[in-house]
Formats: sequence, structure tokens, C-alpha cells
Amino acid sequence: MSNTSTNPALRRLAGHTLPAIGLGLMGMSEFYGESDDAESLVTLHAARELGVRHFDTADTYGHGHNEQLLGRFLAQLSPAQRAELCIATKFGIKRTPGSYERDIDNSPAYIRAACEASLQRLGVEQIGLYYVHRRDPAQPIEAVMHTLAELKAEGKIGAIGLSEVSLETLERAHAIHPVAALQSEYSLWERGAEAQMLPATARLGVAFVAYSPLGRALLSAALPATDTLAANDFRRQLPRFNGTAGEQNRALAQRLAELAEAWGLAGQASQLALAWILAKQPHALVIPGTRRQKHLSSNWAAGSLGLSPVQVQALDDLFKPGSVAGERYTEGGWVGIESGRG
Repeated sequence: MSNTSTNPALRRLAGHTLPAIGLGLMGMSEFYGESDDAESLVTLHAARELGVRHFDTADTYGHGHNEQLLGRFLAQLSPAQRAELCIATKFGIKRTPGSYERDIDNSPAYIRAACEASLQRLGVEQIGLYYVHRRDPAQPIEAVMHTLAELKAEGKIGAIGLSEVSLETLERAHAIHPVAALQSEYSLWERGAEAQMLPATARLGVAFVAYSPLGRALLSAALPATDTLAANDFRRQLPRFNGTAGEQNRALAQRLAELAEAWGLAGQASQLALAWILAKQPHALVIPGTRRQKHLSSNWAAGSLGLSPVQVQALDDLFKPGSVAGERYTEGGWVGIESGRG
């Protein structure tokens, strides 16, 4: 049986001490089928009432819609309630509406324009944590950090983050101005960050924010077959969901579900996946995404689920590097990612 503690795991992020379980908002606007703003707003309020204090969005999600949605939620809170939250957004990805293909822009003028637009959509005077969503190699990271440091000095952002960068970029950026957080994909499915970025962020005192900690729901044995997903669900295109790779990965997900049942967590494999990250990485936070309340409480419970060393090792062994088949992105999705393919 798994151990449970009464208090959720806490982490430091951008000047806040908050629960390690946050909420990723991307799916409320795009990529995972049709969205419902009314339902999303109910979910956002339910998350805050549950204890979630870290909300993650980006200007590219729904081409501004996601930030506007979060702004509507924030407008319904009191100033004291808003002050408790860490609001994170990102800049750098430029896409044509309806297209997954993207261009990357990290120029000083674009950073400033993107920041002003995000402030307006969110309806806030300061963005708590502002990420470079993807890196434009044409722009030296030093110049990017100088621009972000100016925005911080002006009070428009509270802290600076980077996403999916290399170790070299992180170290060069951190030498210019402290980086508060590094966001990269990390889960049982995707363990590439263990090689360099997790040790480096721990050494530098940078929070590590794991996105897609549930492998885009592939860690759920209840995920429907790829060909039954909505026509506009981008997982239809991802290598890990299709063909022989998809079959191999679904078999792994089924074995995870069997472990969960054996450990008294039947139907809660996702809790094991989140608890595994928190057990292995004391400086990591997770931002699982959900559009519906029914998944919130399950994800939240993972923050107080204690795994024994034997359980952590069993999960390590099941999802050892190389066990997951297929790349995590299509070719277009790799644009701006420095952190390595796999």
C-alpha cells in the first residue's frame, strides 16, 4: 500500500511558497478538441478552492484566448485572492490560427509588445512569472535576458523563466539575471531532463516546472484509441500515440494501471505518475492540465501521496529510458526546442 501524508508537497516558485500541484490551462483553449469557457471557468474556481495556486498559460494557446479566459477568472477574485496566486505565461511562439506550425521571435521589440498584450488579456499590472516559451537562436540569450530584466525593473513581470532550453542557454541566462524557473516536459514517459537539466536547476536554485507530467493523458489507461479522438486533437499526429509505438506505449500504461491497483490506487494511475515526479525531484512542480472538475481532485491528491523507495524504483524500472516508443513531437513541434529529442 502507498503511504499518504496530510499536507501537500510545497515548493518555492517566483517568490511564492505554494503546493507542488499546479494547473496547466492549454487544453482549455486548443489542441485537445472542443473547449467550453463556462466549464473551464467553473474548473478554475474549483481548482483554487481545492488549493491550487499556480496557473500556467501562454499567449499562443488559442491565440490569446487562454490568457483572456484566465483574465476572466482573475477578475472574479478579490485582490487578496489574486495575491495568493502565481500566474505564469509565456511568449515567443508565433502561429497562424488553426496551424500547429510556428515561428519563434525573441527580439526585444517583440518581447515588449508580447508582454503588453499579455498584461491586457490577463487584466493584471504584473505577470508573476514570464517565460521565454521557445528560443530563437538568432537572438543572443544575453539580449533576451537584458530585455526581461528591464521589464522586471519596470514592475511588469515578477520573475523570469525559460522553457525547453539547453544547459548552456540556462547557464548563460542565469549569469545575466537569476532565472526563477525552467519549464520542460518531464514524466515517466519523458525522462530526458534527468541527464542535465534537473541536476543543473537543483544546483542553481532554479525551480523545475514539469509540463505534460501525465504524458498528454497517455499515462491514463482510460485514454480512448487515437482514431476516436476529436478531429482537432493534436495527439492524433503525435508519434507516441500512433502505430506500433502507440501500441507499445498503451501496454506500458496498462502495466502502470495494474501497479496502481496492486498498491490500492485502482483507477488512479495518474496519481502515481505525479507522485513519482515529486518523490524524485524535490525542486520540481507539476502542471497537469484538465478542463473538467472530475480530474482535479485526483491530481491534487497526488501532492500528498508518499511513495516508498521500493515503489519509486518499481516505476523507474517500468519506465526506464528507452522503454517508451516514438518521439514526443512531430517535426513542426521541435521548432525552438533546445533540450534534446526523444
